[in-house]
Amino acid sequence: MKGILKEFKEFAVRGNVIDLAVGVIIGAAFGKIVTSLVNDIIMPPVGKLLGGIDFSQKIINLDPDVKTAGGQDITTLAQANEAGATVIAYGQFINVMIDFIIVAFCIFMLVKGINYLKRKEHAKPEPKKTTKACKYCLSEIPAAATRCSQCTSQLEAEGSNAPA
Repeated sequence: MKGILKEFKEFAVRGNVIDLAVGVIIGAAFGKIVTSLVNDIIMPPVGKLLGGIDFSQKIINLDPDVKTAGGQDITTLAQANEAGATVIAYGQFINVMIDFIIVAFCIFMLVKGINYLKRKEHAKPEPKKTTKACKYCLSEIPAAATRCSQCTSQLEAEGSNAPA
């Protein structure tokens, strides 16, 4: 039992598990923000433009015999929930789809930004070489050397085509 607890402790305190937990918590909070953005800011003007429609209440009633407490036909999700009617809540589905599109777009932009930073990091020029290989004995010598320290062969000076 102690071995399992020790393994679990090592697993739980590992950096990537903690990073994942932080990511999930921030993701959940971000999801709430996006849901509020869709339900409270985006959909009301869209509904107003479409003639005052409240998408969150749009349904298809599958129980036409079930009526509200006042005997009226069920036309909203709130009425259906109150009466216990079976409905297809397509307005809620539209809201969730818009939620998804916004979250997916934000994640896309985040990944795009990270990829841009990675490409920029890889695009850094390589540092200038300070050594070169002797073309006669292939030993490493300073890049500015005009004579090999191993085989004493005369070499071309760097940036020159003629022997020094």
